[in-house]
Amino acid sequence: MTDRAVLTDLMNQLERIEASLPIPSSPRITDHRITVRAARRMNRSAGLLAASVLLDSAVEHYRGQFRNPAMFTPLVVGSLSLATSLHGLADKRPETHRLRHATYGLSAVTGIVGTGFHVYNVLKRPGGLDWQNLFYGAPLGAPFAILLSGLIGSTAEQVRNTQTGEVPTVFGGPAARIMALVTGLGLFGTSAEAALLHFRGAFHDPAMFAPVTIPPIGGALMLEAALGPSRQDRWFTRLWMKLTTALGFIGVGFHIWGVQRNMGGWRNWRQNLLNGPPIPAPPSFTALALAGLAALGLLEDNPDA
Repeated sequence: MTDRAVLTDLMNQLERIEASLPIPSSPRITDHRITVRAARRMNRSAGLLAASVLLDSAVEHYRGQFRNPAMFTPLVVGSLSLATSLHGLADKRPETHRLRHATYGLSAVTGIVGTGFHVYNVLKRPGGLDWQNLFYGAPLGAPFAILLSGLIGSTAEQVRNTQTGEVPTVFGGPAARIMALVTGLGLFGTSAEAALLHFRGAFHDPAMFAPVTIPPIGGALMLEAALGPSRQDRWFTRLWMKLTTALGFIGVGFHIWGVQRNMGGWRNWRQNLLNGPPIPAPPSFTALALAGLAALGLLEDNPDA
């Protein structure tokens, strides 16, 4: 046999051996139900955050008498984001909805611009950036909630649009890990805002330590999920996210009781709702924990996501 014939015969044998090898299971998406389920969970989280922003900003900006017309913006955008999220939660189609995606983008931009307004509000006061102004000026962390709502909702739309044979991605990176990263950082930021306001309240009730201890631990666990090994059973992280979910609902109860403790209780609700602890604020922890559970679920279904 010639050298060329030997080489050809060897290549044919290699091809037959390769064809006989077992094909490894692909971690890529083969069932749209996985991505649609994850997207709907993120829509639910984005909607809950939007509802928290809508109600909280309505109370706080009403107390500020809407001196600046821009103070109506979070009410309008929060309402749009809430309606958009409810639509996404009910939508079982595996494709991006352009209007939903645009609305979530508007929410994110509103959060960035709102942060600028709140920083300006604090800095323009006598004394500038001091404890007094941080306590009683526009809350610096509040606009981040509508920003997070927009980011989570935008992620939902991109995950929903994953094609068969592809890995879910968002902003060019693995969707589940980016969502875990956003959730972890969001829990740290929301807990910092709660720490500032509870410090203003002198932590007079031991329960006030809960939102400054439980969410940061959850944030650290979610960062580990974002940066750690992919094929790992994070049962403790899921358990902690469920605890954080419950914390938001329990916090609403404590804040309702806090309003009741003010002079006149609920009989004087017009004043006490404005001066008491903000009832719509704690569900932001629940919303972020639900986003974390969605990220963990997607990571479990698809380790490369």
